[in-house]
Amino acid sequence: MARTVFDVLIGKYEEEVAASVQFLVNGGCKSFDDYREVVGRIRGLQLAIEATKDLLRSQMKDDDE
Repeated sequence: MARTVFDVLIGKYEEEVAASVQFLVNGGCKSFDDYREVVGRIRGLQLAIEATKDLLRSQMKDDDE
């Protein structure tokens, strides 16, 4: 199956989430503010992943009609 721009975006977002989680696990945050920033980044990326998946589903549905 060919990769779409949606698949590429989702993959990049997931890589960024994984890198941010690894940063947290490795104790990369030096303050609570750093922690909040990284957690906010993860949440934002998760929202972007879901929005992109919704667009992909919508695109696939339109193609089927």
